[in-house]
Amino acid sequence: MQKLIIHGDPGIRKGATIEYEGSEFVCFGINRQCEWNGPDEVQLWCTVGTPDEKESYERREYIPMHLDVDDADAEEISVIEAAA
Repeated sequence: MQKLIIHGDPGIRKGATIEYEGSEFVCFGINRQCEWNGPDEVQLWCTVGTPDEKESYERREYIPMHLDVDDADAEEISVIEAAA
């Protein structure tokens, strides 16, 4: 499980399946940032992981501030399924 900050909006919502750097991830939660103030484009702060990590996410069996963080432009994200 990790945090993925996406610069721009690739058209995904909670439950989406994406491909990033050759790996497939499920978006467990998404927070939209910078809608009112900030950069010209929106940022999506996503908690992503493999499908088998979903139960750990739902039970909060992780420490959010200890997750690895990566960032990418929306063009680097391949959307497999926009939302569940």
